[in-house]
Amino acid sequence: MDAKRAREIASSPTMINVTYNGTPIYIESVNESSGTANIHNLNQPDKKQQVPLTSLKEQ
Repeated sequence: MDAKRAREIASSPTMINVTYNGTPIYIESVNESSGTANIHNLNQPDKKQQVPLTSLKEQ
């Protein structure tokens, strides 16, 4: 996923289906300079991760 689209999804008022390694996630923030996003699993909101934007897939 590119940074522009990830930012759009992160700021969207509606839930957009995105997965990381096949698991549904929520994008909390995007760091364009490092090419990463801060995410959490929809079922585990307290387990936050920083992952490469290229590993995120919009469904």
